[in-house]
Amino acid sequence: MRSVSTWMLAAGATVSILAGVSASKAQPTIHVGWTIPAEEAKYWMMRRPAEFPDIGKTYNIEWTQFQGTAPMTQALAAGALDCATQAPLSLADGVIGANLKAYIVAQHVFEKPGGFSVYWAVMDNSPIKTIADLKGKTVGISVIGGGTQGPFNMLLKQNGVDPAKDIKLVEVGFAVSEAALRQGRVDAVNMNQPFAAHAEAKGGIRKLFSLNQAMPNIVHILEACRADFVDKHPDLARAYVRDITLGMKKALANRQETLKVDSEVLKAPISVLDTYLLKDNDFGRDPGAAPNFPAIQKMLDIYAQTGMLSKKLDVAQFKHPTIVAPLQ
Repeated sequence: MRSVSTWMLAAGATVSILAGVSASKAQPTIHVGWTIPAEEAKYWMMRRPAEFPDIGKTYNIEWTQFQGTAPMTQALAAGALDCATQAPLSLADGVIGANLKAYIVAQHVFEKPGGFSVYWAVMDNSPIKTIADLKGKTVGISVIGGGTQGPFNMLLKQNGVDPAKDIKLVEVGFAVSEAALRQGRVDAVNMNQPFAAHAEAKGGIRKLFSLNQAMPNIVHILEACRADFVDKHPDLARAYVRDITLGMKKALANRQETLKVDSEVLKAPISVLDTYLLKDNDFGRDPGAAPNFPAIQKMLDIYAQTGMLSKKLDVAQFKHPTIVAPLQ
């Protein structure tokens, strides 16, 4: 027979367990998708959660890494993610093809005049001198159907190359793009930071074309949340957007710590990151992570005009009246 003291200890343990369960239930979890590179606000949230008063206290985040934005669009449409990094084209494809309803709540990076633009590289000794020379070649892209493919397709078409028929397009993640090019597995491949800086330092490659030749001031990646998630949990969504705003502020205010954070996430040496990160030759970042809705609308219009989207979309459908960065 159990003694009174033993029973009391067991009861106490049960109460503690129930209290823990209750506390856990009181801290909802947001399912967030992310990718590499250029998501400094989210990298700070992932690697320095103690800097954010709400993370781990009023809510938790379950982080899932993806190869690019297109797979995250599918996960959002399926309800597997609440929020995720998106490119305007990927998000629009999800709306048209999968009836995804979402809000753009923040923006990560855009291409600014004089800054870095995603480019396609070839080897120095390659016979490919112009975009037209890509006919019959194998070309790497980070994700087929991802954000960079829109302006990529535009440039090829402008130079007489049909991206669907004249080249062999293969998926090559940014992290392995340099190796794929040097090993001859592709004839040309896309380059993004920090991998471009590493390849340039090593030498032997040259830039063939950049995306800003087709579409200046590209909004590369933004943050989108499912509309049903935001509408059902506005306080939770608001807390998340507040933290993205704070994350961007911290990333821009403390470059030395951001170099460390990026190095941890990207597995790239600080010496490589230091050559471009948050310098004039990097992407642009809005200090409050505010989405540039007019620029996004212009991109959507171009995609529709060129047939990359089957119909025109109004960016207004992605605007929530109050839950959008910057939030304090």
